[in-house]
Amino acid sequence: MLTQLKDLKAHHGFTGLAISRFISNVGNGVSPIALAYGVLSLPGSTGKDLSIVMAARFVPLLAFMLFGGVLADRFQRNRLVGGSDMIGSFLAAVSAISLIAGFSSTWLLALMGALFGILNAIWWPAMSGVLPEILPKEKLQEGNAVIGLLTNFGYIVGTLGGGILVSTVGAGWGLLVDAISFFIAGVIVWYLPIIGKIKDKSPGIIHDLAVGWKEFISRSWVIAMVVAFALINMAFESMLSVLGPLNFSDPISGPKQWSYNLAGLSVGMLIGGIWVLKVKIGRPLFLAMILISLSAVWDFALAFDVPMFFSVIAAVISGISLEVFMVTWNTSLQSHVPEESYSRVSSYDTLGSFGIAPLGIVIAGPLAMHFGVNTILIVTGITTLIAAVASLLVPSVRNLRND
Repeated sequence: MLTQLKDLKAHHGFTGLAISRFISNVGNGVSPIALAYGVLSLPGSTGKDLSIVMAARFVPLLAFMLFGGVLADRFQRNRLVGGSDMIGSFLAAVSAISLIAGFSSTWLLALMGALFGILNAIWWPAMSGVLPEILPKEKLQEGNAVIGLLTNFGYIVGTLGGGILVSTVGAGWGLLVDAISFFIAGVIVWYLPIIGKIKDKSPGIIHDLAVGWKEFISRSWVIAMVVAFALINMAFESMLSVLGPLNFSDPISGPKQWSYNLAGLSVGMLIGGIWVLKVKIGRPLFLAMILISLSAVWDFALAFDVPMFFSVIAAVISGISLEVFMVTWNTSLQSHVPEESYSRVSSYDTLGSFGIAPLGIVIAGPLAMHFGVNTILIVTGITTLIAAVASLLVPSVRNLRND
């Protein structure tokens, strides 16, 4: 492993990218806890308000995602990522200050989330294409795994610290930590020593989107995975953003209990990242989707109110599954999709995979209030299990290799 790290560090820009992901994800670990319990701390707030705020950033993210993919394939990707992070830090700071000063509201937090979603639409496809500009194809699985390890380590620090911050000094201070981490990470990525490849002059946005769409639909394994993850992400984001915090709704103990579960998720992702760094997987998506089907155990553990120890173990299992999938999926796309159209394909992937996630988040709160949190958690677990198993019926998913 040390030899692999030394080899990756020799590629200019890799170390800076890894450090920026660690710093950013310390804030990302704090953010969901701080935002969720910040909303729930507002006078008269309910699960419906939490659904509104958590869904707010997804709608503009999806609306502008294809445009973000075109930008990322036209301009220097690390500058788009760094700029988005730095502007996003200002939006997070506004939310933080509003909670600290006592003038926050559901609609103010939703507005900041929506503006952040627009930035994310630029950030996401650009970020997905930064690593292939630093590393050769044969190093991408190792590079994705190492980036994932540092990302998840940062997330563990953030989730554990976030639970303590929110329960002791308040949600606003947690969001302020998130804002600072975004700004620092953005500066680092902005100044990465990446020149960027010279892009051919494009006939226009419509042409660029058409070329990206052709690359996207030409691979049956991509289509199958996107359809499966439309359902999986709807279930997972509903659980992560709304159902989990509602399941631990006590204002004193809830933030810490939920932070332990999120830390368990991150520990699992760390374990998955270490494993996938050491192993060359013959049929990556076949293994990944088996693991994703097993990740539903976290939903069921929360639904049946098992002791905290077991729900955290279930979160660890879910984290291992998620990280193995993320590394193998990113490596598969980066290995089989041409670099010059990669960000556009990634944007179509994100649009399809998260297309109905906002719907899940919006209805999760009201459904939980009507049918009970535990019942809806059972539904999200069953949805994940069925969608993951169904994807394995497609031969190109089962048999894909990245050799």
